[in-house]
Amino acid sequence: MRSPKLAALELRRFGRGRLPRAALVAVLLLPLLYGALYLWSFWDPYSRLDRLPVALVNEDRGATAGGERVRAGDDIVAGLRDSAVFDWREVSAEDARAGVEDGRYYLSLTLPGDFSHRIASSEGDTPETGALRVRTNDANNYIVGQISRTVFGEVRTAASTKASRAFLDKIFISFSDIHGETVKAADGADELKGGLGKAEKGSQDLADGLKDAKEGSGDLSSGLRKLSTGASDLEEGSAKVAEGTRALADRVNGIAGTVGPFLAANERGIGDTARSVADAAGTIRENLGTLEKRAPGAATQAREAHDRLAGTYRTRCETPAPGDGAEPADGPDPVCAELKPAVAAAAEVADLADGLDTLVSDRADELERLDGHLADLERQAGALAGHAPRLSEDLDDAVTRINALDKGAGEVAAGAEKLHRGLGTAETGAVDLDTGVGDLKSGADDLSGGMFKLVDGSGDLAGGLHDGAARIPDYDRAEREDRTRVMADPVRLASESLYKAPNYGTGFAPYFIPLSLWVGAMVAYMVIAPLNRRALAAGGSAWRIALAGWLPVLAIGAAQVTALMTVLHWLVGLEPARTAGTVGFLFLVTGCFAAIVQWLNARFGAAGRILVLAVLMLQLTSAGGTYPVQTSPGFFAAIHPFLPMSYVVEALRRLITGGGLGPVWQACAVLAAFTLGALALTALSARRKQVWTLDRLHPELSL
Repeated sequence: MRSPKLAALELRRFGRGRLPRAALVAVLLLPLLYGALYLWSFWDPYSRLDRLPVALVNEDRGATAGGERVRAGDDIVAGLRDSAVFDWREVSAEDARAGVEDGRYYLSLTLPGDFSHRIASSEGDTPETGALRVRTNDANNYIVGQISRTVFGEVRTAASTKASRAFLDKIFISFSDIHGETVKAADGADELKGGLGKAEKGSQDLADGLKDAKEGSGDLSSGLRKLSTGASDLEEGSAKVAEGTRALADRVNGIAGTVGPFLAANERGIGDTARSVADAAGTIRENLGTLEKRAPGAATQAREAHDRLAGTYRTRCETPAPGDGAEPADGPDPVCAELKPAVAAAAEVADLADGLDTLVSDRADELERLDGHLADLERQAGALAGHAPRLSEDLDDAVTRINALDKGAGEVAAGAEKLHRGLGTAETGAVDLDTGVGDLKSGADDLSGGMFKLVDGSGDLAGGLHDGAARIPDYDRAEREDRTRVMADPVRLASESLYKAPNYGTGFAPYFIPLSLWVGAMVAYMVIAPLNRRALAAGGSAWRIALAGWLPVLAIGAAQVTALMTVLHWLVGLEPARTAGTVGFLFLVTGCFAAIVQWLNARFGAAGRILVLAVLMLQLTSAGGTYPVQTSPGFFAAIHPFLPMSYVVEALRRLITGGGLGPVWQACAVLAAFTLGALALTALSARRKQVWTLDRLHPELSL
């Protein structure tokens, strides 16, 4: 009898009563308990976290920062309520502690009283970190604790981001303020540069001017030295003048005291005399011409008269009388006594006449000058005659003026003395001034050099400030929003899932579906013999016996796959990326698992059922269905490549979630190899079963 016919007969056996039919239904539905029911129980647990009661304690008292009230705790509480992550219940700190302890709350979140104060401290000198206190109790539920750490990590990140955004916004505002002030400083530096340029020019002009001033102060010092010397001479001269004017004033006052009364009494006579002198001078001038004409004749006549008179005197008075020459007895001649002075006078007249003649003939030019002098005398005498009636008054006026001159000369002398002393002081000051101007000139030269450096430095300063202002950002409100958002949360996880599982159940389906199919095969061989007894008794071929025991379970496995995928798809919501491929691949999986379970049962009998469970445990722990196998101990990583479920899980992930089919084809090849190998081993076991031994007749363990 062929193997398919034997398999049909084996399946037909389940229709002969209620209990076999019930057993068949149980075998068909049992994978649902492991697959559909288990996946359904935690298909999407994260969407129901809002059912978990969690204590929320808000003790935050708020704070003030920058003149604004900060209530970070209230903001976080409002955000948590809007998020609906957990069933938040605001309670007191004591209630939260007791609730976590006795299991009424899975965990608690506490916002301390100084939370806002610590957040606001980022603007102060001693910034502090705000702390959110989370209390968990793994005795209530370990997974909830793990979930809470993830959730509260996001809460912490959100709170930190919000605080950072406020802090960074102020920084960017400060950048804008710094930019504006730097621009002002740069403009001021430009103005400073211009002012320093003018100051530099002014300092140069000052240096040049002080150079001229130095020369002038030197000239001033020399000039004042000369002036001081001249003032000394002036002082001596003015003192002498004062003495002279004093003496003159004394003499004039003395003469005026004597002459004044005389002039007052003789003004008329003086006037008449002056008039007579003027007339005489005029007469003399008129007779000068006559004198020039008559002088020679008068000289001759005078000389002749002298000679005659002298001859007469000699004849009468000097010639002795005849006899002894003695004088006459009657005494000297009185004529001679009179004649002798006359002779002498005649001689003088003759001499005068000769001198006058000589004068007139030899001093003609002088006579002309005499005429001029006589003209002046005549004029001045006439003027004197005119002033004679006022001579006393003029004398008094002259005396007054001379006294005033004396007083002024005294004052001039005193002023000259003061001038001399002042010029001495001025000379000393001029020397100090010259020295000071020299120092000023040196300082001005240094100032000019320093101002030149300042001009260069101010240019560098202005350029640097303009460059700095260009580099300092100046953000408007929109730019600040963008930049604070980015800098407050600068690193985002750019998560890109090529083939994303929509929920928790879909992600674990590749793990639990093969688990349920293995259990289905294991249970199927609890009600179906791994080796067909009829075929064994008939002595059929080993391969026919193996196939006869494998095909019924394969058919049941196909039914299990159909039922499981129907429930998962239509009731639970599994949406495989490749539905047909998934179902077809599961048919291959159930055939492979059936062949392996058949061999273990056929080869080891009752002990094979225990081995089936052991192999299942090894596959579950090494398949990497929950955590990557690299995170498991080395033993499980070592056996991972040698167990079929490792390839089944990987292939189902690609078929259900999506991705390349390379692992699927590899899994198909591996499963086919495991199937053929298991069937070959089962055939070998069937071959052995055809030989009866005492062990088979009396097995040590009968199940």
